[in-house]
Amino acid sequence: MGWGETPGRPGGNVYWSAADLGAAAAMGGAQLPAAGLLWWIVVSTAHDDYGAGSVDALGALCVLLFAPLLLPLLGMALTFVLTLPAVVLARLAGRRPGGPSWLWHLVTPPAPALFWGGVTVPLWSLTTSVPVLTALGVLPTLWVGCARRRAWRQWGVWWRAAVGSAVLFFVALGGGFLATETGVIEQYEPPELTTARLAGVWHGDGGAELRLSPDGRATAVRLPAEPPDYDWLAHEYVKCAGGGTWKPHHRDDLGRNGILLRLDGDCGEDTEWSFGGTEEDPELYVLFGDPDAGRLWILKRTG
Repeated sequence: MGWGETPGRPGGNVYWSAADLGAAAAMGGAQLPAAGLLWWIVVSTAHDDYGAGSVDALGALCVLLFAPLLLPLLGMALTFVLTLPAVVLARLAGRRPGGPSWLWHLVTPPAPALFWGGVTVPLWSLTTSVPVLTALGVLPTLWVGCARRRAWRQWGVWWRAAVGSAVLFFVALGGGFLATETGVIEQYEPPELTTARLAGVWHGDGGAELRLSPDGRATAVRLPAEPPDYDWLAHEYVKCAGGGTWKPHHRDDLGRNGILLRLDGDCGEDTEWSFGGTEEDPELYVLFGDPDAGRLWILKRTG
């Protein structure tokens, strides 16, 4: 795969060969198990799981079964998105200003990361996307330069990448454990809401509304509640409206505080709403059905 550069100039040739593509795809896929583990540690530790747990057994099994097929494909995708542009920039920089080749391979990955970070701004902030994409681009970019300099055969590139994948995974496992134990990755803690902070209007999807008064009175509009004959396997809920009462409540099964809401009439059973979100942006939530596949309702305070 040529890039229109003339061979023989200082800094080497600026083109991509099949060997380069193979090396980039090998390390691009090899780093993903460790990256996925770190992502899971951060999400399960520092973010609210709303009492649903963070491990989906069926999903984890599918990942393990299909990983040997998916990793090379994902590695190839990273090759064209991140590694290929970074290596070309590194080789061009090595031809013009000069300097150690490995240094240019180390400093160029932020450039494509910044480009794709800008493209994905509607989905993620630059402060999140650029560091993540840069981290995913550094090792494959360095690996391509190393494989070319040492003239490894494709089999040698792939088995070394497989060994590196295992090493990276266990390094990520140990590093993630230390980070959680030392507080580098802070454990999520739900907010503690006083009566004064609970009093007000809370809104959710589908027009759900809950008004809480400091004196313990409540008013609901299209609010989900358990039906009288509730079957948690069926994820059933009904939409209720009307007045009722509320009081502070502790969920022993979740280890969380919340409120117990009792609406007048026979629309639905008492509902245990738990505290979620953060101190700055608190939430009330309830989960109907199986924690791994139930229906989650979240209310946010709007007034």
